[in-house]
Amino acid sequence: MDLFGTAGIRGSARSRVTPDLALTVGRAAGLHADTAEFVVGRDGRETGDALEAAMAAGLESAGVDVRLVGQVPTPALAWASRGRHGVMLTASHNPPADNGIKLFADGVEYGDAAETAIEARVDDEELPVAWDAWGARERLDVIDDYRGAVVDYARGHGAPPDGLRIACDCGNGMAARAVPQTLRELGADVVALNANVDGHFSGRPSKPTPETVRDLRAFVADTDDVDVGLAHDGDADRIVVVDGDGEVVHEDTVLAVLAEHYTRASDVADPMVVTTPNASGRIDERVRAAGGRTERVRLGALHEGIASARDADGDVVFAAEPWKHIHTRFGGWIDGVASAAVLARLIADAGGLDALRDPVTERPYRKLSVECPDDAKPAIMDALGDALPAAFPDADVSTEYGVRLTFPDDAWTLVRPSGTEPYVRLYAESEDVDALVDDVRTVVEDAIADAT
Repeated sequence: MDLFGTAGIRGSARSRVTPDLALTVGRAAGLHADTAEFVVGRDGRETGDALEAAMAAGLESAGVDVRLVGQVPTPALAWASRGRHGVMLTASHNPPADNGIKLFADGVEYGDAAETAIEARVDDEELPVAWDAWGARERLDVIDDYRGAVVDYARGHGAPPDGLRIACDCGNGMAARAVPQTLRELGADVVALNANVDGHFSGRPSKPTPETVRDLRAFVADTDDVDVGLAHDGDADRIVVVDGDGEVVHEDTVLAVLAEHYTRASDVADPMVVTTPNASGRIDERVRAAGGRTERVRLGALHEGIASARDADGDVVFAAEPWKHIHTRFGGWIDGVASAAVLARLIADAGGLDALRDPVTERPYRKLSVECPDDAKPAIMDALGDALPAAFPDADVSTEYGVRLTFPDDAWTLVRPSGTEPYVRLYAESEDVDALVDDVRTVVEDAIADAT
């Protein structure tokens, strides 16, 4: 059984992430864990209540004590899982009919080995522990302490955002329970939009994109005294930034700003930023300028990259992929609430968002999908490992996570197979990005034609 994707288990609450599955996964996780205590949180979806009850029952039947923390952002659940294990019931930015299960241990998402072990136990349909060894259940309130921890952490960065006016689009999700409150505690003037928790996501779709946050963009552009807009997904682990003109700031620019800040602020000899192959070269440029270096890991594996770097005595000061940031000195989880707090103080310190992003070189960027049969992907990627370097002999080549070419002017392209759909993904960033995309796409389509 293949349960886990790159972000836990996710899918329809009727056909995939059902109470039956939650019960079974809960028991398997409890039997597998090296702890007697789990915290369980959920987002605001209509199906969350039933899944919470089933998950708690499964964990208890494995002999585990359960602490139910209610509706919280995923980063708050991860924070609460420090020193124990945790389960977050969320489908993040998926539609309201979906739900999901994400497992944590000591503030870090389960890795591949632990997820494989859980899948094996689910397949084995293990029985509960003895009747007199079942766990107990109680309610626990963590949201106030989590918000306080974010405030304390953010105060170590930038300057107080006194007078900074921020429009925050909570998207009817879990950001409503943390982001406006945290920013106000730091001193910002916050206008909160879609700040009621609604499992139907009636204000806008849960995934924040330039199209879905158009109301926020219009509000920021049309309101003279709003300095910046922030938008979050359903569980508040992602963040989108909108400038004073109502334009979405490119996710890699936000990543580059934070990566440079953390590199400059560190006092270690070799500061490292971990990111993913689809992330822009502008990140490498700003990290190099600050005296650090970048390492790339596959999509969805930031926590594994951090662990690997630390095993090799590397000092990871920040880790991120587009839209998702791990503030490593705060914790090992993706945290959009912490990103909002730190960015607010960095914007205040720089004298505005434009000044903060000004050092970042923003080249034109494109991404597209090329149809490719799933069963042909391995052969096609093998062929592209030779064909792309041959077509672009001046580029440096990395084939660890797809095929990534980096050119002398810091332009780059990445070709990788989709892990969930019958496509090969193509990413490119260049001053002449359309020409680069056309040339790379020709090589990709030729490889697909030869293989199929």
